Order: sequence, then C-alpha cells, then structure tokens
Amino acid sequence: MAKAKVGVLISGRGSNMAALLYAAKHPSCPYEIVLVAANDPQAAGLTLATAEGVPTFAHSHKGMKRAEFDRIIDAQLRAAGAEYVALAGYMRLLSPEFVAGWENRMLNIHPSLLPKYKGLDTHQKALDAGDSHAGCSVHVVTSELDDGPVLAQTEVAILPGDTADSLAARILIAEHQLYSRTLADFVTRERQPEWLLARVRERALALPQADEVTSHGMPCFGIEKGKKFAYFSQDHHGDGIVSVLVKTTAPEEQAMLIDSDPDRYYRPAYFGDGWVGIRLDLGDTDWDQIEDRLRKSWREVAPRKLLGLMDVADEF
Repeated sequence: MAKAKVGVLISGRGSNMAALLYAAKHPSCPYEIVLVAANDPQAAGLTLATAEGVPTFAHSHKGMKRAEFDRIIDAQLRAAGAEYVALAGYMRLLSPEFVAGWENRMLNIHPSLLPKYKGLDTHQKALDAGDSHAGCSVHVVTSELDDGPVLAQTEVAILPGDTADSLAARILIAEHQLYSRTLADFVTRERQPEWLLARVRERALALPQADEVTSHGMPCFGIEKGKKFAYFSQDHHGDGIVSVLVKTTAPEEQAMLIDSDPDRYYRPAYFGDGWVGIRLDLGDTDWDQIEDRLRKSWREVAPRKLLGLMDVADEF
C-alpha cells in the first residue's frame, strides 16, 4: 500500500514535526513527510528536517496579506505532492480559501482538552480554573479557530505546584505520542471498514423508507418490509476486499461497469447478473458516485407509489 504524503507546517522549533518525522521512519507507518514549510525562515525545525533529508520551504509572511501568503504555501504543498497537511506549532491563522482547499485533509494538535481553552495560554487557563487534568487534542482544521471535530485526546494530570511551564513540558510529551498515532489512523481511515460502512449507511438510510438489517452475515439496506437494494461486503467469502453491492438495471449494465473499471467493479459471488460490487477500499472512492448508485439501486426495488413520491420530491 502506498504511503500517504503529508506536508507539515511549522513556525518554530518543530518538536511535533520531529515526532511525526521519526514516526514516519518506521516501515509500518502509513504516511511519509514530503515537505516541511515554515512562515519564518529562521525556524529551528527547518534545520532538523533538512538534516533528516526532508524537503523544506520557508517564506516570511511579514508584509503580505493572509490569502496571498497562503497561496504561496498551498502551491508548495501541492508541488510536493502532499495529500494531507499537519499543523505542528504553526502560529498563523489560515485564510478561508486555504482551509477550504484542504477540507477534511488538514489536522492540528492543540495543547488543551478541547473544547476547553481554545487559542493561547491554555496551560495557565487550566491552572487558573483549578482543573485536575489538562491535556492535548488532535482535531480536523476548519475555518473556526480550534473548533473542528476532535479525533483524539490525551489527559495529563496537573500536579501540586505545577506552573504553566512545567505542565506544558509534560503535555508536550503527550502531544508527541498522540499526534503520530492519530495522523496514521486518519490517513488510513478511507480503507477502514468501520469508516466505510458509516459513509455507506449515511447515504443509504437517507433514502425514503430505508432500513438496515443483517443478511447473509452482512449489513444490508432495503425498503422497510421490502426488498434489499444494497449490501456492505467485508471479506465476503474470503475475497479480502471491502465493497458495496448494488442492483443494476440489466446484465448489460453490470458488464459495462466491470469493463469500464475492472479494478473497481466486479461480479459478486452468489448474487447473479442483477448486482454489481463496487470496491470501497482503494482509497479514492467517489462518494457522490456511490450515492448515485445507491439511489439507482433503491429505485430498482422501490414500489411504484414510493417512486412517485420520490419523483415529486425531486421536482422541488
């Protein structure tokens, strides 16, 4: 399996970047660092990355508009082939355009147990509040500061006599452990059966009168008290793949789909010519296409009255 390509943005010493970089050296790590970029040419982390053979880029943001600077960084990330971005002590607010361009592909590590204490001075805030624990969080980056979905957290006990500095030092150790594991899980999620099933379920159950049951040992979706229009297949009969099985209009359509992309489409065993399997574990699933195939499959089994209601709804 090809490793996911990650660009890391830093502003200073880059200790979290170093943790990601050294984790990436292990053969089993599912990602590699393809670029370390900084908004400060003097950032100490650049020296480390260069010494470890990782390409670097630096450009001062001073005197530049935010969107203009972000376009420069974005171009460098894409030229390096980055598929994901990891913010590691990057002390810059990002433009909406940059965030949108890396939607659901950019992570940040924050030194608090979000949603507590967004922004700066998180350790002192935890001490002032009398908290028993502080910690760190890895979250998906959105346009709101430190507000994206939290993927993972580590709690760190606050000790008697702790200062902001002593607490920060222990939390930094936790950050280094948490970030690499979470990033590894994140870049492989599109091949994880649980994540794939959740995406299929979301789309299938959005169809009128759809329900989910288990059949042939698989999660399947059908019209309530009616026929099935989709099955979620994981290593079915030992085939070693993850896919969704949907109805086709005719054997000719099944053959056409398989001929168009034999690595993605296949004839599922024991389901006959009326069904086609679509692999979901290739890492590049077009979820709009899956939604369309589920909708077409639903129409193949839906009663006429329900189809009529669906057609009326589509007109609006």
